[in-house]
Amino acid sequence: QVWLVESGGGLVQTGGSLRLSCAASGTTFSINAMAWYRQRQAPGSQRELVAAISSGGNANYADSVKGRFTISRDDAKNTVDLQMNNLKPEDTAIYYCYCNTYSGTPSWGQGTQVTVSS
Repeated sequence: QVWLVESGGGLVQTGGSLRLSCAASGTTFSINAMAWYRQRQAPGSQRELVAAISSGGNANYADSVKGRFTISRDDAKNTVDLQMNNLKPEDTAIYYCYCNTYSGTPSWGQGTQVTVSS
């Protein structure tokens, strides 16, 4: 089993930057893809994929964050980071770290709040 713990959330003004980090522990040798999701606090909002990175380092981004966010992973440290630049109020959400194993087992972190003030 893999456990994930996020850090780095907080309050920032529009146009500012934050860096989220996620540390994995447990059977980290089994980790395949890693990703960041977010969920806004509006009623009925769905958890949405922000960025994902494969075991080979290939990254994919939601259209809404392309050019502003960068996902990276360090397999030696068992971490995945999300650098967020030029933040907008609509980026306000709880951000969750995610990974799956080569056998398909998913794991989620507890979430970290990001608030962007206008």
